[in-house]
Amino acid sequence: MDAHDNAPVPPPGCPAHGSGGRVPLYGPEFAASPQAYYEFMRHYGPTAPVELAPGVEATLVTDYAAALQLLQDSVSFRKDARHWRAFNEGRISEDSPVAPLLAYRPNAMFADGADHQRLRQAVTDSMARVDTRRLTRITEQVSGYLISRFGSLGSADLLAEYAKQLPLFVFNELYGCPADIGDRVLFGISGMFDGINADKATMVLFEAVGELVAMKRRRPGDDITSWLMQHEAKLTDEEMVHQLALLMGSSEAQRGLIGNTLHRLLTHERYAHGGGLIDEALDDTLWENPPMANYAPHYPTSDMEFAGQQLQAGDLVLVSFAAANTGPTLTAARQAGSNRAHLAWSAGPHACPFKDQARHITVIAIENLLNRLPDIQLAVPEESLSWRPGPFHRTLTALPTRFTPVQTADRPGRAPAAPEPARAQETSTAPQPQRNGMWSQFLNWLTR
Repeated sequence: MDAHDNAPVPPPGCPAHGSGGRVPLYGPEFAASPQAYYEFMRHYGPTAPVELAPGVEATLVTDYAAALQLLQDSVSFRKDARHWRAFNEGRISEDSPVAPLLAYRPNAMFADGADHQRLRQAVTDSMARVDTRRLTRITEQVSGYLISRFGSLGSADLLAEYAKQLPLFVFNELYGCPADIGDRVLFGISGMFDGINADKATMVLFEAVGELVAMKRRRPGDDITSWLMQHEAKLTDEEMVHQLALLMGSSEAQRGLIGNTLHRLLTHERYAHGGGLIDEALDDTLWENPPMANYAPHYPTSDMEFAGQQLQAGDLVLVSFAAANTGPTLTAARQAGSNRAHLAWSAGPHACPFKDQARHITVIAIENLLNRLPDIQLAVPEESLSWRPGPFHRTLTALPTRFTPVQTADRPGRAPAAPEPARAQETSTAPQPQRNGMWSQFLNWLTR
């Protein structure tokens, strides 16, 4: 960095200042003010040297044009994490907090070329079969159930009690999970992303998904798991397990999208006036506060120069969707009324295949909540809210709210449709064990 008077000043707590070191994307300082870090990193150029966790080095692309170039270049860069040189050389410990989201797994996200096309097509074709009316019904059912648990109390942490739970419940229904498997899927995904007994949670998740695959091989249903299994791509059981774990794990991003959009609605007065406030708040969230802020790991296939930066084969390169969306180029285009797309859904061959459904779930979930609790507001000053540390996501730790208590019956609000016959048979026949899991409680509530 130049030492003149207008040299960039790093945010408080950034150890890169004056040391030539890497910018850390972990810890409470980065979580509290990521945009200050992105602004500082832009002075490096289109890319910046970062540290994702102690000892885990990467190059972060912060410029929109460079990010788009990377995401669309499947020749110079690979997604297969087995190319990661630092990991192959033993410089990344297996218990690193970022390893679960970067280590190779046989799914579409870590595949290239023909393998990626085959897995991706199976996913997109299966997702396309999700009927919008059914998705609406499921989301409304889950929303009604969750609101029934806290509506009469007059207060709730909308992150823990609503935004976090709703996507997991909706996904369990879409994938045809019976109660015993669904409870373990909920436990596994929550623990893996929250970092609570992550090793055990990951093991529980994959075991549960494995049982789901075995069950659907014997008894397919009208659900994504069965459609994926029946696809002409002919996925093996191992591929099925890893695809489903990846798709179910995307509930973390869905959780963040609902939570961040609710945060925006509750902290920006301008959304309280005029129609379409939820869609507008959702769009602004995707532009300015996307739940997956830094991800899309790529690896150069050879030593090369990229965006003025020398890269070696197997270097870890990530895209900062949050920095690219809010950089000078895209900000100016957005202010000028351009419809140029943000990168919150990524781009290129690995762009999010579930974006339309994710948007629909978010709108329905928030619309239903605001209709039921129209005077909901923050229960604490906005400045007291905190954000979860971590290099990849941008999500709150809690969203405490208060509202006028509402009466909640066993089946509040609009009566959901009865479960499909296959689901009713799987979850209500034969002697039932005592069920205490969240998914079991929801299925029991549905059939009252």
